[in-house]
Amino acid sequence: MIYHAGMNQLDHIVIAADSLQQGVDYLHQTLGVAIPAGGFHQTMGTHNHLMQLANDAYLEVIAIDPQAQAPPRPRWFGLDEATIRASLKRQPRLITWVMNTPDIHRLVGDAGFDIGVPTRLSRDNLEWEIALTDDGRLLAGGMLPYCIQWHSSPHPSRGMADLGCVLHALTIYHNRPRWLAERLDAIDASHLVQIEPLPDSESPYLMAAIETPGGVVTL
Repeated sequence: MIYHAGMNQLDHIVIAADSLQQGVDYLHQTLGVAIPAGGFHQTMGTHNHLMQLANDAYLEVIAIDPQAQAPPRPRWFGLDEATIRASLKRQPRLITWVMNTPDIHRLVGDAGFDIGVPTRLSRDNLEWEIALTDDGRLLAGGMLPYCIQWHSSPHPSRGMADLGCVLHALTIYHNRPRWLAERLDAIDASHLVQIEPLPDSESPYLMAAIETPGGVVTL
């Protein structure tokens, strides 16, 4: 169960792609659904496609918008980093996740480590604050969540397409599970994910188990 009313919640999972079409095609092949267009993030020079995953959670496919002006700051989700750009040219991937919190300023102040600065953004009729680092990096390589507070109601996932997909579990495979668990505890996020140990010879990664119309698929 990933929905917990009145506390921090899993907001969405982020699939990054070299282009939106590449990301949409990838998810059509893996999940068997055609994810509709979302919108544009003028501040970040990105655009996305979106679908709900039930329990006030959703899936976002995001890519750099080739028609947009380059933003004055590094894009979120590490999309300007050369190693990430190179990997996404090969294949889209589940790059990180986002946690919804009722008080982002308190969360940032109490975290005990840098999770970014609350930054107010908007798109269409949606308004939110998201904690962003100056360099746009992924937190712990994407294993720790970006943190968001919505100032729009109801949760935006309720207006997204329901394509029969439900997020069952989000699992983090990590070489330092205790270190990761301590940081997740510090931001009250440990109830949202599962952590599995990984040998030092392997790189940490995320895995999302999603029930689709064709059965359970892992990303």
